[in-house]
Amino acid sequence: MVNIANPGLNTGPRGHALPHAHTSPFTAHRLITALVAASTGLMALATTAQANPKMVVDVKSGKVIAHEEAFRKWYPASLTKLMTAYIAFSAMKSGKISAETEVVFSKYAADQPASKMYFKPGQKLTMDSALKLLLIKSANAVAVAIAERLGGTTENFVAQMNAQAARLGMSSTRFVNPNGLPGKGQYTTARDLAVLALILKREFPEYAGYFSLEGVTTGKKNYPNYNMLVGRFDGADGMKTGFICASGFNQVSSATRNGRSVISVVLGADSLGGRTDASADLLQMGLTAAPAAGTSIASLAPYGVGQDVVTDISAQICNPKAQKVRSEGRDEAGRMIIHSPYVQEMTRPPH
Repeated sequence: MVNIANPGLNTGPRGHALPHAHTSPFTAHRLITALVAASTGLMALATTAQANPKMVVDVKSGKVIAHEEAFRKWYPASLTKLMTAYIAFSAMKSGKISAETEVVFSKYAADQPASKMYFKPGQKLTMDSALKLLLIKSANAVAVAIAERLGGTTENFVAQMNAQAARLGMSSTRFVNPNGLPGKGQYTTARDLAVLALILKREFPEYAGYFSLEGVTTGKKNYPNYNMLVGRFDGADGMKTGFICASGFNQVSSATRNGRSVISVVLGADSLGGRTDASADLLQMGLTAAPAAGTSIASLAPYGVGQDVVTDISAQICNPKAQKVRSEGRDEAGRMIIHSPYVQEMTRPPH
């Protein structure tokens, strides 16, 4: 697994880095405390009217360190799989299933597009293997197979997803499938995703290892983690990435350092590298900021535009010009160039 250029998981040489175009554009009025703004230099940065949603939260206190467009409705893409994992973890913790529970692929599951693992109908995995492929490889077929195992049908499972979202206080989230493939009526917000990530971190510490793997293998093929922070950012310990044209490049990230744990959410970045840069900068801000006395995520009041309609950025993300720009964001070896100084190049095979 030395050469992992296909998903763009290696960082390029620092000497080839372009000027950083993804520094978090929070301004003072978007920050919970002036101290955070001063410590990160964000007060000098401008905010655009159509800024993408971002948020960083302290796990222990639940305090919001910084946020921008946190209530703008957005397509979750494969971040949907965080809820799929939440329901699976809940079933494991309650004893309804175990890590060795069989997950069988139906024809419907095996036929799911993109991120294909080429499973055949009737093929089986353990729940343990299925969760690793779900969270690291982001396999859409695996998400449906898990849903069918736990819900009987995908429809029943999606109903469970929405019931859990309502119970957890994810008031601006609706799921229509277990994998995040494009579907009418599916949406979430940065705030709601941060709520889900916090609960995953707090309720299921015994399953944290599923998120922090640098890669998974089927024995025949190795798959590196699409999360370019794991193994490259000091303290990074997981969560999930996602992409469809309508959403752009999304990422929920977590990191722990010196006993402090934070979560970041970045929605609508323009590339793999862009979401990595933005996520790293937010995590670094959260880990180095003084303990905030700001608003808890549960009491953060809704604000801003985009609460009544789901933002669709397909035109900006999936056009020839944007694709050309992304292709130019790689070095001569085809590796994704990362601009954040907090992300280091991996010089060994992923674990």
